Amino acid sequence: MFDVLIVGGGPIGLATACYATEAGLTAAVAEPRTGPIDKACGEGLMPPAVAALRALGVDPPGRRLRGIRYRDARHSVDAEFRSGPGRGVRRTVLHEALAKRAASAGVVMLPERVTEFRQTEFRQTEFRQTEFRQTEFRQSGGGVQASGITARYLVAADGLHSPIRRACGLDPEPARHARYGLRRHFQTAPWTDFVEVHWSSLGPASEAYVTPVGDGLVGVAILGPPGAAFADRLAAFPELRERLAGAAAGPVRGAGPLRQAVRRRVAPGGRILLVGDASGYVDALTGEGISVGLAQARVLAECLAAGRPGDYERQWRRVSRRSNALTAALLAARRNPVLGPRVVPAAGALPAVFGGAVRLITG
Repeated sequence: MFDVLIVGGGPIGLATACYATEAGLTAAVAEPRTGPIDKACGEGLMPPAVAALRALGVDPPGRRLRGIRYRDARHSVDAEFRSGPGRGVRRTVLHEALAKRAASAGVVMLPERVTEFRQTEFRQTEFRQTEFRQTEFRQSGGGVQASGITARYLVAADGLHSPIRRACGLDPEPARHARYGLRRHFQTAPWTDFVEVHWSSLGPASEAYVTPVGDGLVGVAILGPPGAAFADRLAAFPELRERLAGAAAGPVRGAGPLRQAVRRRVAPGGRILLVGDASGYVDALTGEGISVGLAQARVLAECLAAGRPGDYERQWRRVSRRSNALTAALLAARRNPVLGPRVVPAAGALPAVFGGAVRLITG
């Protein structure tokens, strides 16, 4: 009998399990993939994420980040973090560190994929597994059961396109201005200890995030509209493309559409809750995904430990509001044909304002 069954064993799913055990709950994670899971990610941990992970007993190795740098073809402006350094960490390294922490906390890992939801009149929720590829489950007020495992709550931490969220009827409408992300690693010595955000001046509006993640490894994530390969997107940043010329490159990973305007985080009945990307997402423009996801995981565990799952919606909004509002405002400015090209020049002309905005975003 478990208190919490978490669907999705990525960093936020594992962190949710760790927070749950810290709160005195028992937890299991359903994840069919074994080993560290890689995905498209900027891989820059902002200072709040570093602090939250350390408080959780997780300290993944990586490259120290001093701040954020905005660049375009003619301007460059820096803003240093004031609440401590950030850290560039490979997604797989972060996942492995959290998996070790979860194992030491007694979290049970179930090699299962949960994809469909069916609500019935039964007194408890049941999970049924079919060849480890698909699990159907049913909900009511009593709890959940999966392949002989019973739990009181189900937490969906299964990503941007959460099957659990879709099965609960909580999927958002398609985004009007869909944006996608592509990430690739380059084997080259980092040239900066900042997260560099390059703003394109060629072609469709897009941004390239450069994050040092190792002594000889740099991650480049490009955000923008759909429809172009990584090399074509990189061509919009001539200076960056020239710097990376000749460097061995890894595979390209993609994600999107990024915006997921989810209506609510607690499904009817109060037994199924959403966290991380599954719970809603604005954009990767400010690089706060892990920071906000960890804060959501923490308050979710607190609400479940208190036996008040209905409070999670309010707590989710509290810990996500600032990041979502700032990201939405910056994204709106970026889409505006007049304001978009002036974001970096304005940051350079008003460095104190830019620094204040970065410190507000990064806690």
